[in-house]
Amino acid sequence: MYLLFEEAGKFMAGRVLSEADASAQVELDSGKRVKVKTGNMLIKFEKPAPAAFVQAAQACAAGIELEMAWEFAPEEEFGFADLARDYFSDNATQEQQSGMLFKLFEAPHYFRRAGKGRFKRAPAEIIAQALAAIEKKRLMAEQIGVWAQELGAGSCPDAIQEQLYKILFKPDKNAPEYKAVVEASRATHTAPLELLQKAGAIRSPYLFHWKRFLLENFPKGTGFPAITAPPIVDTLPLSAAQAFSIDDSQTTEIDDALSVQGLGSGTVTLGIHIAAPGLAIQPGSPVDVLGRARLSTVYMPGYKVTMLPDDVVQTYTLQAGRDCPAVSLYVTLDEATLEIKASETKLERVPIVHNLRHDQLDAVVTEPWLQDPDFNHASEPEALTGLRVQLAFLHRLAKNLKAKREVVRGKPETFNRPDYNFRLVRSDPSLAGTEPTGDEVVEISTRMRGAPLDLIVAEAMILANSTWGSWMAEMGVPGIYRSQASLAPGVKVRMGTRALPHAGIGVPSYAWSTSPLRRYTDLVNQWQIIACARHGKTAALVAPFKPKDADLFSIISSFDAAYGAYNGYQNGMERFWTLRYLQQNTISEVVASLFKENLVRADDIPLVLPVMGAQGLPRAAKVRVKLGEIDLITLDVNGTVLERLDAPLPDAGAPAQEEQEDDDDEVAGPIAIAVDMGEPEAATGDNPA
Repeated sequence: MYLLFEEAGKFMAGRVLSEADASAQVELDSGKRVKVKTGNMLIKFEKPAPAAFVQAAQACAAGIELEMAWEFAPEEEFGFADLARDYFSDNATQEQQSGMLFKLFEAPHYFRRAGKGRFKRAPAEIIAQALAAIEKKRLMAEQIGVWAQELGAGSCPDAIQEQLYKILFKPDKNAPEYKAVVEASRATHTAPLELLQKAGAIRSPYLFHWKRFLLENFPKGTGFPAITAPPIVDTLPLSAAQAFSIDDSQTTEIDDALSVQGLGSGTVTLGIHIAAPGLAIQPGSPVDVLGRARLSTVYMPGYKVTMLPDDVVQTYTLQAGRDCPAVSLYVTLDEATLEIKASETKLERVPIVHNLRHDQLDAVVTEPWLQDPDFNHASEPEALTGLRVQLAFLHRLAKNLKAKREVVRGKPETFNRPDYNFRLVRSDPSLAGTEPTGDEVVEISTRMRGAPLDLIVAEAMILANSTWGSWMAEMGVPGIYRSQASLAPGVKVRMGTRALPHAGIGVPSYAWSTSPLRRYTDLVNQWQIIACARHGKTAALVAPFKPKDADLFSIISSFDAAYGAYNGYQNGMERFWTLRYLQQNTISEVVASLFKENLVRADDIPLVLPVMGAQGLPRAAKVRVKLGEIDLITLDVNGTVLERLDAPLPDAGAPAQEEQEDDDDEVAGPIAIAVDMGEPEAATGDNPA
């Protein structure tokens, strides 16, 4: 005897070996033996053999008309054998009964399964909906096939073009457009990105990178809701200082300014004045919610995405010609020895006299100009009138502070590579400041790191961040700190809530506090500093964030992730525009220096690339490199060494220690650019490129 039974939603047939009240032992054609419960037994038959029986039943099922079977079915629940007798005849064979079972089972939109071979007829309206859905699915499958064929033939359908960046970066894997790309990729044995490139879908490499960044970091766009900057209601005293800022021409978020008082008296007071949005913006307020969502301004060549709306920024920025609310650090120094005697923090209004722009003044404010009162340029900007003596003192102080930090570091900071500035020239000047398209003409200029104005700002900000970091710790008020245990290879900069030494900078503690308009960590620290300034030793009781505050750790975690993503994008876009510079100027060869095995750094542009033909050459060897094909999507380019340009040196293979440390974090390859991660604050202060 044979048995047709159901097992895990499948129908099987086999020979009955033994049978009990509640189950039977059945041997399948494969030889496997299974235990079948009585409730799963459907038909017992004598012949034909199980395989032939199932085949005959399937052939019978293929001839059954569902609509007619549905018409014959009763309203109440029924068994498959009953419907088979109504449909075929009262003497329906076992093959016909099994065929009806198979047909009913494969049509759940017509017949609801009730279990144990029983079914219930579906209402007519449900069937209509199901049939419509099935037809829709069939048509969509056909459409997916058509799209896949078009992609395989090198043409991109409009529907896929519209969803291109979602398909690439945030795909809905159930969407037909995504399925078409996958199907075409499999059919052509081509990676999806390469397939879409060949089909002409990626029309702008720049937009490719920009859309990817937006989908990953700003899925709702970069716009801000309408919001009003809260006013500063505190009655603040007016400072006697006359302050000036030093920033790039494109900087709109002017966070910091400097002042010098008492020159010639023997005791000089250095003022470091920081914009004070923390006096108005409160934790949890609408503006704070916006800042915490973004955590930092995003910089890239020719454009930026600000942390706060421009109207809010302009309310608190240190604009020249205004008495601006500020958190001021006053450091009293001996004018001759530059020894720090005392420091004091004040909440006040500070007259901002000048907004100096270092990219316009670097050629004027040079060491000879600062050190020799009789040295004059042919034409000097009016903004420098009256500031020469102050700048000279600040430069002397900056060099002194840097030298003291280097003693703590155990070795000097070496700025032997230039910084690069990117300028995008648009055909329509009225578009300046708007989002680039990728077609702009790019200009790349250089300036050596450690230029006088850079050094002045960098050392002043390091002094403020270190002083305030230590002060918060003394007051028992937690802050957000950056620390580095040592300069040993592999020891990274960490963020935390404890005031720990920063070996890379050479200070006992370091808390970012000088850019509250463009870094959320600085705004958080400003709230804590304001509490210290107002309440002194009782500040820990009223500061917005308490020791071991879980919210503070959450901010650190979120900021770390966002800041890393933003810096990664900035580095990628700098590499993009460097490659565009090569294309626009038809540069096919560069002079470069070998700094790692098979990796070179171009001498005149910010480009690191892998090369062939460098085997056996020592570190720092200068070579001429022929560039290969540039890929603006992967940001990849490689080269071939044509010749060595410098004479071999006896010790050329021995790398300088500082250079080795800098290069440990350099990256060359797709979506990357050479990045000096040797704690950039020490080199550039709070003036990000």
